[in-house]
This record gives sequence, C-alpha cells and structure tokens, in this order.
Amino acid sequence: MNGPAGGGAVPPQADQSPPADQSQADDRLDRQIAFLVEADRLKHVLRATPVVDGSRPENSGEHSWHLALYAMVLADQAPPGVSIDRVIRMLLIHDLVEIDAGDAPIHGDYDPVALALAEEAAADRIFGLLPADQATAFRALWAEFEAVQTPDAIFAKALDRSQPVVHILENGGSGWRDYGVQRDGFLRLVGARVERGAPALWRWLWARAEQYFM
Repeated sequence: MNGPAGGGAVPPQADQSPPADQSQADDRLDRQIAFLVEADRLKHVLRATPVVDGSRPENSGEHSWHLALYAMVLADQAPPGVSIDRVIRMLLIHDLVEIDAGDAPIHGDYDPVALALAEEAAADRIFGLLPADQATAFRALWAEFEAVQTPDAIFAKALDRSQPVVHILENGGSGWRDYGVQRDGFLRLVGARVERGAPALWRWLWARAEQYFM
C-alpha cells in the first residue's frame, strides 16, 4: 500500500522549492514584463507634431507604431540590402529613451550634447530592465539607429523624418510656422536625411512641402 492510510499519492511539501530552471524562467518573465510595463510610459510623452486631424499632439508611442507601419507600407522605397524586419524593430524601440529624456523637436531649441547624454543614460536604464541577452541586443539596435551609418538605420531615419512632414502637410504647414522653420534648416535637418535613405520619397514630400518655404 502506497502513502498513508487511506491510499492516494503523498501531497508535495508546502516548502518545496521550484526547480532551478523554473526559477530562472520566472525571473526572465519578470524582467520582460517589467520592461513592457515601463514601455507603456511612452504613451504619455507628447510630441510637437499633431495627429493628422490636428486635434491634439501625437504621443511617442503612437509615433513609434505609425513608423513601423510606414516601414511595412513603404518597404519598396528601401534601397537594396535593407532588412525591413530590422527596420521595424528599430523603429519600435527608437524613442523609448524619451520616457526619461523627453521629446526634443528637431527644429526646437535644445542642447544636443546634454540631450545625447540624457538619452544614453535612459537607454542604459530602460533596456537594462530586460534579461541580459535582450538588453544587449535592444540597446545595440537603438545605438545603430542613433549612429545612422548602416543601410537599415539610414532608411529607418528617413522614415522617422518623413512621418512628421506628412502630418504637418495634412495640417497646412502649421507645425513649421509654429517653430519658425526656415528653408535651409528644413532641407538640412529633414531633407538631407530623407533623401539619403529614400530619394523617391523625398522628391514626393518636397514637391508638396516646398510651397511653405518660398
């Protein structure tokens, strides 16, 4: 006869510890969910760019989602050799540092050195919430986007600069008027980035934006 009188299996001891691999799996999930919860804060970071109907500012979470969709839809604008899968992943995480550092409009007045330092610290903290392997991979992908040297990053940056242009065009150029954007500044900060990564897209945008910089 097995077990105590009355038969049946012996119940596990209440103080029995989970196996080591179970504990490690739980810890990994703890870190992954902590990162995903933290990422939700990006929805509260407001950008200078309005949503298309002009009713309110866009938030950075919306911007990141929209850019991922831009990459999917405009994949045919990417030069040969660009991995759209990597571009999408890059765009989904590229602004997470704004949770700590905030959004700095490219035509606004800010200290680029101080901003870069703040974003580096934010990247360390936010990506550091993840398990070590993912933390390293995500942070490297973010750094690649910031450096704008690889084909994937160059195309991703072109899309990042294009999306606000589309929104401002839909709002009759109001964003450029609000910030006093001049032709030279627009061509340098926006045009050069878009043309480098997606020349045909830039021609399309400039044909519609030029009237606001005469």
